[in-house]
Amino acid sequence: MFDISFYKGKKILITGHTGFKGSWMCQLLIMAGADVTGYALEAPTNPSLFDMCHIAEHMNSVTGDIRDLNKLREVFEATKPEIVIHMAAQPLVRESYKDPVYTYETNVMGTVNILECVRMTGSVKSFINVTTDKVYLNKEWEWGYRENEELNGYDPYSNSKSCSELVTSSYLNSFFNDKEIAISTARAGNVIGGGDFAVDRIIPDCIRAAEKKEDIVVRNPFSTRPYEHVLEPVAAYLMIAKAQYEDKRFAGNYNVGPDDADCWTTGDLVTLFCDKWNEKTGDSIKWINQYDGGPHEANFLKLDCSKLKKTFGWQPRWNVETTMEKIVEWSDIYLQGGDVAACMREQIEEFCR
Repeated sequence: MFDISFYKGKKILITGHTGFKGSWMCQLLIMAGADVTGYALEAPTNPSLFDMCHIAEHMNSVTGDIRDLNKLREVFEATKPEIVIHMAAQPLVRESYKDPVYTYETNVMGTVNILECVRMTGSVKSFINVTTDKVYLNKEWEWGYRENEELNGYDPYSNSKSCSELVTSSYLNSFFNDKEIAISTARAGNVIGGGDFAVDRIIPDCIRAAEKKEDIVVRNPFSTRPYEHVLEPVAAYLMIAKAQYEDKRFAGNYNVGPDDADCWTTGDLVTLFCDKWNEKTGDSIKWINQYDGGPHEANFLKLDCSKLKKTFGWQPRWNVETTMEKIVEWSDIYLQGGDVAACMREQIEEFCR
């Protein structure tokens, strides 16, 4: 899928590195021999994958707010990164309804700040802004959105990410067209995997219920989403970053999602989890449909990833069934007090093979 050896010795700066996806990204790059710097707030959950796997011990982990331009500039000046991957965000739809101002400050002005630092740092050759499949104006149609579709997310989180895309486009046109810096955005589907402890996300909800041996509460069992293992987008981001580092013509906007067969309803996904979990552990957990009257969420959302496939010959590696087996494997080790860091490394090695 991508040549991991390319990253050996490369200076990489990742924002949002203490989060779920950032932790998997950092671990993969550490294993590749990269010189990794992370800039983020403290890990957003307790427990956290970043802390329990001791990832900070193998990289330069800087605690900072993406809204703090001066501190971010200092980190850029000190580390002189070659590749920057921007993942820092307020990433939860429901949280964005509770605190829209913070969501916009982080997701919009955070993007302005990181691009301003890229603009001022001569060492940077490749920049990826990680957004979401929810940036599109969702018309609830049954085919996947393409990169040229209208951007206009509904809720504050989705809309702030649409704005982040527009900020990136403006900076590209205003400041980078005549520079040797390649700029891309990557719009990923619903990312799942071992070690996610976020609130209001379906797989962490499943694990918490399994730990307590309670029924899993599913709010929107008929919502369809493009589910993919966290290593799928992480590998795709690194593939794009490498390609545009070597040839600026590869820069652009890319959807990163699973094939249509892995666009599942939430109810079917949780049924699969229950089946795999019960088979692995001998438990007999199940789920219940319990809509809680929460805020608007999309019912149907798919991505068309033809551009990524045609440009790079990319294909997803793990389907939802395999992904769920990896989630159950990691989570079972976690709940038994086992070596989750070793499991994480083994899954990365298997994926990269």
